[in-house]
Amino acid sequence: MPGQGTAPGAAPGGTAVGGGAGGGGMGGLLDASTPSTEVVAALSQDASRYRWVAAAVGSQNAAGLQLATELPVMAIGGFNGSDPSPTLEEMQQLVADGDIHYLLAGSGMGGSGSGSAAQILEWASSRYEQVSIDGTTFYDLTAPLATTQAAS
Repeated sequence: MPGQGTAPGAAPGGTAVGGGAGGGGMGGLLDASTPSTEVVAALSQDASRYRWVAAAVGSQNAAGLQLATELPVMAIGGFNGSDPSPTLEEMQQLVADGDIHYLLAGSGMGGSGSGSAAQILEWASSRYEQVSIDGTTFYDLTAPLATTQAAS
């Protein structure tokens, strides 16, 4: 049900995005995790300014964020993060256009995707501030690192 904030198989109060396996599915593989209320609040703040409040590698990571916030979240790389969409260049343009606020650092499926997804995470980690919101790590795509600003 929208607004209740707990995905099927997740414990009331939720688990961190990319956190432990919920019940059902394939040992939790098909259950989107539920972000904390602090993560939901941070992603919801100024949401109208962005096309996507966040992006995450893989649809399960994106789904947990989207279900909890009821706001658009981009799934990078399709279901498991291995599809080449968006490309690094496409992601760079979306960020330059101010379309995405946060990028979830890593994925809950044991890696960071492959190909484009890995390139995007590497690019973001070297250019944008890493923030921890209630134990969940994101890159704030609106906050370039000081060294990046000086190099521009």
